[in-house]
Amino acid sequence: MKILAIIAVSLTLLVSTAYSKENSPMITVMQSGTTPSVKGPSDYFTGTVRIDSPFQGTEPARVGGATVTFEPSARTAWHTHPLGQTLIVTAGLGLVQEWEGPVREIRPGDVVWIPAGVKHWHGAAPESAMSHIAIAEAQDGKVVDWMEQVTDEQYASANKS
Repeated sequence: MKILAIIAVSLTLLVSTAYSKENSPMITVMQSGTTPSVKGPSDYFTGTVRIDSPFQGTEPARVGGATVTFEPSARTAWHTHPLGQTLIVTAGLGLVQEWEGPVREIRPGDVVWIPAGVKHWHGAAPESAMSHIAIAEAQDGKVVDWMEQVTDEQYASANKS
């Protein structure tokens, strides 16, 4: 239930951002297009990845996230999250895989929950770009533990399944 509440609050925030034109003393509106897109750093991503609309709650909130777009075959490195991660797929065809688990396709409208500490990667399918909203909570200021890159061989074998 807690994760559903987080998703609902996050989506409400995103929707209100699109329609609201000014900030109140209590509510912050992050206008779409006011934060430049950034390239996903090669230490953490393979291929062309764009990160847009990052958001972060203010203390005591711990939730934050961004919209991430992966060009075909682009993907994250293996990583974990101390309190888990939610992905909401918004466009394209993607893949997600936990360590030693099967690769799974993800499509627009899919919501993916990755539990705390589960080693995984996610990204685009070989022939299709994919975008998702990634949401995670910080624990002691940390949101993610990055690990080794997903090799081309690991990615190729994941796509033979």
